[in-house]
Amino acid sequence: MTDTRSDAASALLSRWSDDLASWAIPDEILAQAEEKPWIHPVAMFTVEEEIADSHSHRIAREALPEGGSVLDIGSGGGRASMALAPPAGSLVAVDHQQGMLDAFAEAADKRGVRHREFLGDWPAVSDAVPECDVVVCHHVAYNVADIGPFLVALDLRARSRVVLELPMRHPMSNMNSLWKRFWNLDRPTQPTAEDLGAIARALGFDAHVDIWEDETWGRRVEMPQDERVRFARIRLCLTEDRDAEVAAALIEESDQQPRQVATVWWDVQR
Repeated sequence: MTDTRSDAASALLSRWSDDLASWAIPDEILAQAEEKPWIHPVAMFTVEEEIADSHSHRIAREALPEGGSVLDIGSGGGRASMALAPPAGSLVAVDHQQGMLDAFAEAADKRGVRHREFLGDWPAVSDAVPECDVVVCHHVAYNVADIGPFLVALDLRARSRVVLELPMRHPMSNMNSLWKRFWNLDRPTQPTAEDLGAIARALGFDAHVDIWEDETWGRRVEMPQDERVRFARIRLCLTEDRDAEVAAALIEESDQQPRQVATVWWDVQR
């Protein structure tokens, strides 16, 4: 079994946890929020009918046999795994929100793909989840402070390959200028996807970090502008009466450039 307690791994794991902790919102700002800011609306994670191919999809597809199985951790609506069917013949989803799993099941039914869903946090529910040919985990890692056991559990449930996708920098980095604008708050810049790759290697996995630009970022899901404003305002811990200011700020500071993304992957060796 992979030893997560080596000195090199321990130092990297500790730094990862500390870096994520630095993203905590100051109590004096959080106290002014009308709603909890760490929201993940199901509408933002639904799967489009035609999923644009990506480097992460191709890397996962390479390791999939015809009719093989995919385990999707932090599945949301299932974009990471639906793109692999076919060749995948069955999909398994794990998510901590029932609404996400309901959206996943609906998308799988529409595509005529066999599917199972498990409600809970990874790796707490990992013992109940079946092994699959390929394990995918897109845009979840920055939410996981205790990343060592998380990665080990991914490897233990994969027969062939593990594929993670994440932006090079924290997904909330694109709001750093807004935090400065509304609260005069400087936000962190760490950790990075390169840090995750280093951790995976320190844990004994032959991890690759492939960097590419995702031109579909921010344009995958059609959502009314007022909803985008609302979600941004909630994340910024602002009150409803600030919606007009947030809308203006989103227009002024809109960044339509492709986002740099990393695919961190390795083949299972056991």
